[in-house]
Amino acid sequence: MCGCVRGEPASELISIASPSLRSCCAKLGQARCLLSISQSTCCVSVDLNNDTPLLIDIPDALCERDKVKFTIHTKTTLNSFQKPDFSVSRQHEDFIWLHDTLVETEDYAGLIIPPVPPKPDFESPREKMHKLGEGEATMTKEEYTKMKQELEAEYLAVFKKTVQVHEIFLQRLSSHPAFSKDRNFQIFLEYDQDLSVRRKNAKEMFGGFFKNMVKSADEVLISGVKEVDEFFEQEKTFLLDYFGKIKDATAKAEKMTRSHKSMLLACTVTTPKIAELLEKLRKLEARVASDQELKLTELFRYYMRDIQAAKDLLYRRARALADYENSNKALDKARLKSKDVGQAEEHQQQCLQKFDKLSESGKKELTSFKARRVVAFRKNLIEMAELEIKHAKSNMSLLHACIEQLQSN
Repeated sequence: MCGCVRGEPASELISIASPSLRSCCAKLGQARCLLSISQSTCCVSVDLNNDTPLLIDIPDALCERDKVKFTIHTKTTLNSFQKPDFSVSRQHEDFIWLHDTLVETEDYAGLIIPPVPPKPDFESPREKMHKLGEGEATMTKEEYTKMKQELEAEYLAVFKKTVQVHEIFLQRLSSHPAFSKDRNFQIFLEYDQDLSVRRKNAKEMFGGFFKNMVKSADEVLISGVKEVDEFFEQEKTFLLDYFGKIKDATAKAEKMTRSHKSMLLACTVTTPKIAELLEKLRKLEARVASDQELKLTELFRYYMRDIQAAKDLLYRRARALADYENSNKALDKARLKSKDVGQAEEHQQQCLQKFDKLSESGKKELTSFKARRVVAFRKNLIEMAELEIKHAKSNMSLLHACIEQLQSN
């Protein structure tokens, strides 16, 4: 079993406290790793005021096999909670359950529901660790130690990002005036026992896939409905175009990160004279790749999911508009036939009220979405530019030292 892992400095990854990586890797499927997460490294900022009545963070998490148990810490001044300060343990499936309950709540149809965090995936670093453990006998002690530290850092980097995206999801909910009062959200935060949320079986997963197919077909059908509000027409056009650009930017950012990682391999083959200098350069490239992924690529990935959530809001409103227009047609038919006119009028009014409600809340949500997006991109791009300058200066110093070393020899 792996030893306990704690993150102390905000900008550093601490190695796994294990006397032998091979024994750790051999049992990596049963590994347990505890990590304290620093708030300063979040890839997407959530603006929370100090006087917010509901503050949530994930101070640590436990990784066991393919599961991650998150410690959810809550501080609140709301009277609806039994205690002002408490913590519970939750798994990824619990987050999916919470997200699904929000999506299925009719009152939230006019809101942008924060995207569910992606499933934790430690397969790549876990597999590399296992292979390293098996190949320990063929390596020198120095090679083995270096590879071990790099893979531990990679594993912990994935672990950190996993915790952060789950924390951001909860903070988005806690900072929202409607979601923060949701009963299921309160149960998620406060119930101190296992929620016993089971994974979806094959039939349910197929049902979800079929539901998405029906939704896609429905989107095509209601696309012919003429928009009655220029604001939403502009938002729809913008989001469709913006989603495509973010998707393209994500692919290019991932390619850029892979290029930096490929340079790590190029720096491992060298001569004894400049081995130390190129080793420093290799470590610098690793930091560059890590910073770019955290500040840029992860930001793009998050907003791909968030833009989809905004598009889902537009779909629900378009569906409500189509229902309202159909209710008008049904009312006209009822009046012509002088049959069930009262029932048709009541249905028409219900459809109108729902559409007006979605339109009103939708405008507020999309306006807030734009402001939040601009703040997040501005923050991350400034921080990434500062890191790029810092790394470029370090790179230049190393190359100057390398040139001087070659000239002296």
